[in-house]
Amino acid sequence: MYIVQIASECAPVIKAGGLGDVVYGLSRELEIRGNTVELILPKYDCMRYDHIWGLHDAYRDLWVPWYGGAIHCSVYCGWVHGRLCFFIEPHSPDNFFNRGCYYGCDDDNMRFAFFSKAALEFLQKSNKRPDVIHCHDWQTGLVPVMLFENYKYEMGNQRVCYTIHNFKHQGMGGTEVLWATGLNNPSYYFQYDRLRDNFNPFALNFMKGGIVYSNAVTTVSPHHAWEARFTPIGYGLGHTLHVYQDKFTGVLNGIDHDFWNPEIDRYIPHHYTQEDLEGKAKNKKALRERLLLRDVDKPLIAFIGRLDDQKGVHLVHHAIYYALQRDAQFVLLGSATEPGINAHFQHEKRVLNDNPDVHLELGFNEELSHLIYAGADMIVVPSNYEPCGLTQMIGLKYGTVPIVRGVGGLVNTVFDRDYDEKYLPEERNGYVFYDTDPYALESAMDRAIGLWYQYPEEFRKLVTQGMSYDYSWNHPGKDYLEIYERIRHK
Repeated sequence: MYIVQIASECAPVIKAGGLGDVVYGLSRELEIRGNTVELILPKYDCMRYDHIWGLHDAYRDLWVPWYGGAIHCSVYCGWVHGRLCFFIEPHSPDNFFNRGCYYGCDDDNMRFAFFSKAALEFLQKSNKRPDVIHCHDWQTGLVPVMLFENYKYEMGNQRVCYTIHNFKHQGMGGTEVLWATGLNNPSYYFQYDRLRDNFNPFALNFMKGGIVYSNAVTTVSPHHAWEARFTPIGYGLGHTLHVYQDKFTGVLNGIDHDFWNPEIDRYIPHHYTQEDLEGKAKNKKALRERLLLRDVDKPLIAFIGRLDDQKGVHLVHHAIYYALQRDAQFVLLGSATEPGINAHFQHEKRVLNDNPDVHLELGFNEELSHLIYAGADMIVVPSNYEPCGLTQMIGLKYGTVPIVRGVGGLVNTVFDRDYDEKYLPEERNGYVFYDTDPYALESAMDRAIGLWYQYPEEFRKLVTQGMSYDYSWNHPGKDYLEIYERIRHK
């Protein structure tokens, strides 16, 4: 099968969050399974060019219709760790992708509307006719709209799978988006059953357009698909998802076992396996040495991730002090997305600076994250919402017992040792709590720490049960291929 991914990110060359990891990991898995995969991405000035091999001109004179005229673009081609990527560079005074950032500009909606138009124009002009076009998030929500409305005569056989990674950001615009992209006809697109936002009659919603016009819609875990339809997590798109429920499903993300694997990880000093955990104990010692924690017989609990409201930052703060109260050590690695949260944790870092049982590393360090996963006994993921979550999957792979809040993909991957009703005791792999108050978190942490101290053999058994789960791209790759096959033959 010939598949083209259209996205605003692809790790490691363009990575602002989990989207980049998913686009790369899924593409790689699809290729391993014998498919041809190409990626179309914006050519940002600030992307990691050192991760691109053989960058060269692929299509020099691409003229993309825009408003009443056209913008001249160059398309470059190169390999990102084995994946064939095309990078679109517009030569325009708008400088769409020469901003020193990926997102966060006032005209993001127009930047990515142009990218979507340019990607389709490139496919048409270069005569590429993939079996499936797979688009991601609001940035490419207009691709299926324009494919059906503007390109159906040239590219009528192309099918679109549209994946939503985060419902919070949906992409909004007005009539200017229609005039710019050549969709025109506001009275047609401003109808409720097309692009009109469900709650703002004067706005067009890119993500809604993606849902309405694509052949299949997915989000990144089965439980998050349910949440998007029936809870406020859908951010106003619940009704649209209900209307199109027959083509909407949740497919769990995966993690790359070539990169996240304690048996071969190049960032950790001691490798280990499910059968032989001696290396994990040595990594714990190495982590303590690196972070100047005292080497005592205590459990070590970690948090790795962004410090923001989505990640349950108030519970992260509480977890630090509760761990210390329960005679455990705590390591935090994360960067804050808001100045207020950053100031709060900078204050905590100063307060706790001389405590030999805690270390707060504010910022992000890839190498250190691997050592923390390998050295910690438990990892807390107290998210307010979590579409999929990779942290808990990586923790399980590294034998680090997850303590998670029961939302989104966390529910689909972590099964409570004491209370899970669906899984047998020998299939359970962590601890789950549901409320957002400190007492709920404490109850789960208390059970985990208690098991570590009082029943070390049982704790070790829980560790190995977690390590036996396969959350690689193997299963999602198969699921996506089944979706592609289904929509190809409709």
